[in-house]
Amino acid sequence: MSTVQTDIEQLQMKMAFQEDTIESLNQALILQQKQMDDLQFQLKQLVSKMSAIEPSNMASETEEMPPPHY
Repeated sequence: MSTVQTDIEQLQMKMAFQEDTIESLNQALILQQKQMDDLQFQLKQLVSKMSAIEPSNMASETEEMPPPHY
């Protein structure tokens, strides 16, 4: 009877440890998801700001005339 009781106690300890581990992993996952959401928001803001920047007033290479020595 003692070994059965010991086995049950060991299983209960393992289960408690697993529950604690699962909760820790869940909290880490929640934090990572929040960080990803924040980064996605920042990236969208950056893309919209970059799109709003006016292009340079310098001519592109295709629009420039070749130098006179050509």
